[in-house]
Amino acid sequence: MILSNMSTCTVEEVASSCNAVRFFQLYVLKRRDISAQIVHRVEKNGYKAIVLTVDTPRLGRREADIKNRMVAPQLRNFEGLLSTEVDTDKGSNLEALIKGIYDTSLSWEDIGWLKSITNLPILIKGVLTHENARKAVEVGVAGIVVSNHGARQLDYTPATISVLEEVVHAVGGRVPVLFDGGVRRGTDVFKALALGAQAVLVGRPVVYGLAANGERGVRRVIEMLKDEFELTMALSGCPNVKDITRSHVTTEFDKLRSML
Repeated sequence: MILSNMSTCTVEEVASSCNAVRFFQLYVLKRRDISAQIVHRVEKNGYKAIVLTVDTPRLGRREADIKNRMVAPQLRNFEGLLSTEVDTDKGSNLEALIKGIYDTSLSWEDIGWLKSITNLPILIKGVLTHENARKAVEVGVAGIVVSNHGARQLDYTPATISVLEEVVHAVGGRVPVLFDGGVRRGTDVFKALALGAQAVLVGRPVVYGLAANGERGVRRVIEMLKDEFELTMALSGCPNVKDITRSHVTTEFDKLRSML
């Protein structure tokens, strides 16, 4: 699992609750010293990688949050380090909070800074183009997550499944490419792997399962995805994951090429 920087549970609480492989998702703060402290806590508690989100220099315009005057939950990882109290009567409390604490100057050079404070592998999340994929490899990331932040950051951003293959080709096998966004069925997992992803991330379905039936709901969501994925493999003639190939899917681009 990838624990969010904005989690309502601390890195220590999550580490003590399970033996799963854990990564930590990081937003770089204006207070770099606090970001560094959190990274050191992550390392100390056995997390295996840092997933640096790079698509949020500012929070996108989330109109539902503004309309509902969303209030950010208690952010436990910042307790004693940073005040997360924000007074606003103009919409989303979360938007005001992020504007106050996120470092909007984040750039490619900061990958070097992050590498200087941790020995953990660094993946970057939020890549959608071949240009950024190549640049990410050049600056030394250990992996790329193709993600559009659940399509919540920018209207008309491309669906991640439509740009996955572009990123995979740009990377050329030099680092793993993970896929995030829109995974709702096991068939979605199959399609992403066929287009070159090494793994997929699942976000909203897990939250839906949790809301519906707690831990049992989450387990059921994972079981459903696994069962559907295995059934898709069987019905596609794939005894093993390595047998899933590009020939198992047809995209809109394939259709266009066939017409030329």
